[in-house]
Amino acid sequence: MAFAEYEVVIHRDALSVYNFLLDPGNLPSWRDGVRGVELVSGVACSMGAVYRPLFAGSGRRPADADFELTAARPGAEIQFQVITGPARPHGGYYLSTEGCSTRVRFALRYRPAGAALLAYPKVRRAMKAQVAQLERLKSVLEHRLAAA
Repeated sequence: MAFAEYEVVIHRDALSVYNFLLDPGNLPSWRDGVRGVELVSGVACSMGAVYRPLFAGSGRRPADADFELTAARPGAEIQFQVITGPARPHGGYYLSTEGCSTRVRFALRYRPAGAALLAYPKVRRAMKAQVAQLERLKSVLEHRLAAA
């Protein structure tokens, strides 16, 4: 099984961080290569909602990487499952309050099977790069706070 995680402490309250992460429309502001996200089905920002990310360089066609929000605990946790595409990792954001700040852990896990085992090293590297983008999230949220 491939697993990757990364943690940052963001100088912002947990509910503000949670609300920002709960809205996939915010992904382009901190996730490299994501140029947009569209709601495919369900109620926006709620469990069961399915989203389709639009990646830079993929032309007009969205990539096969639809994901579903599978769990949400306000101020504490958001989980999702990729439901289309060759790799279908499960992921989550886990928040904890530390004084006036919030510790955010972004974790991804993927269990390859069959021919996907051949791509395991590449997938693991990509997962590590994705979770490390929390540094950009920290920068975006702390900059917004300073500007407010």
